[in-house]
Amino acid sequence: MSTHPHTPKIKVRGLKKAFGRKVVLDGLDLDVMPGESVVIIGGSGTGKSVLLKCILGIIQPDAGSIEIDGEEVTRMSSRERERVMHKFGMLFQGGALFDSLRVWENVSFGLVQAQGMDRVQAKDIAIRKLAAVGLGPEVGELLPAELSGGMQKRVALARAIATEPEIIFFDEPTTGLDPIMSDVINDLIVDCVKQLGATTLSITHDLASARKIAHRIAMIYNGKIIWSGAVQKIDYTGNAYVDQFIHGRAEGPIKVEVGALSDPMPGSRR
Repeated sequence: MSTHPHTPKIKVRGLKKAFGRKVVLDGLDLDVMPGESVVIIGGSGTGKSVLLKCILGIIQPDAGSIEIDGEEVTRMSSRERERVMHKFGMLFQGGALFDSLRVWENVSFGLVQAQGMDRVQAKDIAIRKLAAVGLGPEVGELLPAELSGGMQKRVALARAIATEPEIIFFDEPTTGLDPIMSDVINDLIVDCVKQLGATTLSITHDLASARKIAHRIAMIYNGKIIWSGAVQKIDYTGNAYVDQFIHGRAEGPIKVEVGALSDPMPGSRR
């Protein structure tokens, strides 16, 4: 399906999601244009992960519209949804590698499982993708447990780009990494995305990461996008909420509920 170049790759309108009485998304609007890298910032429990899961179809929103390349996906059949999902790659927060599979099998998982590619061809692509993130073919034979955190993150990135997706989601890509390794991962993300020409949507608490990988930053608060703009404008928004968040100040319009349960979903991390 060919789309007009001005059609957003991802278009979200009026998205609502509540868990019991806890309203997480409250009429959220967001556009991500083809080839654009958008980073969503916001505190814990503000709904960043819930937004990603709604777009991926893991969570069904209560109301609102999600279009991918101009196609409404919230009411699609599972077969149609699967076709659209082939456009996506994902780097999960913890890396989420399969412990019992070797590194190359992890990287090629989508190629073999979703696309039915034979293992010889899939391994060849996996080794190339590992090279793209600075890992040699010998790493492909290891198990995830034998890798450092930074190497696991590189493998997860190689897996995210293995199917050459049109859209990549990065969920807290630098969590748990030291500042130097975080910067290495950010550089790899920028390079890989540029080579693929992919559209990316990322969520992060890490402002250094956001500044490096974003074309545009959007801040989520009280279930809505309260500010969105070019990455260069993040320090001059004139928005008290954004200002408090990026400077990490306890005092300001964002009130932190000390001791309150900020997470409406048991077992989920945001």
